Amino acid sequence: MSKETTVTLKGASGKTYDFDVYPWGTSFKPLGALYTVLKKNLQNFQIHYVGQTDDLSSRFDNHHKQSCFDRNGKTHIAVHLESSESVRLSKESDLVGNYNPGCNG
Repeated sequence: MSKETTVTLKGASGKTYDFDVYPWGTSFKPLGALYTVLKKNLQNFQIHYVGQTDDLSSRFDNHHKQSCFDRNGKTHIAVHLESSESVRLSKESDLVGNYNPGCNG
């Protein structure tokens, strides 16, 4: 499956981050990244979760929030590649601080 679009998300700091949006179920290479679990609504996306991983290829097989994703009707995953764990953690915190996604609680 291929990228559908790109979205720009804003952190609580005001910084913006570009994410490539893919249909749920897309397979990824083993790269470090931030990711958001989304549900497409008409013309936009609703953010249900923001996370980070050092290996996108295996992160979603048995995700600890899978039941929340299912309850909220996940349709897409958005990816922002970032190799540095400390940078990923900082960006994740920034985004969660702005969006407060329901599945992050």
